[in-house]
Amino acid sequence: MKYTQIKETCLYISDLDLAENFYGDILEMPIISKVENRHIFFRCGTSVLLCFIPEVTKEEENLPPHYAIGKQHIAFEVSKKDYLKTKSVLLEKGIIITHEQEWRNQQTSFYFEDPFGHVLEIVPVGIWD
Repeated sequence: MKYTQIKETCLYISDLDLAENFYGDILEMPIISKVENRHIFFRCGTSVLLCFIPEVTKEEENLPPHYAIGKQHIAFEVSKKDYLKTKSVLLEKGIIITHEQEWRNQQTSFYFEDPFGHVLEIVPVGIWD
């Protein structure tokens, strides 16, 4: 099998409007779909971030039921030239960086949390090369 990418990933949230503000306004991801009391979906580069209310989707009847609890993790990739700018913009918007990590080849990433406690990370292109 030859995969090209992970096309979509999910986070489970408790408040669609709070997710819309954080991911849509602060992280500047365009909204693809919003269904009240169920989900909000965002475009993230060539991928899609799905944010579901788990109390609804764990009772799903049309699709396989799904949900999660606890601190989930997603890393968002930016170009090497945009890495420091992205960090600066997030700091200006009041995002608190919870950890910075130096990886092999002097690659660095940084972590922060969303309003639901999920652990988010910004990584530069090439971090896994």
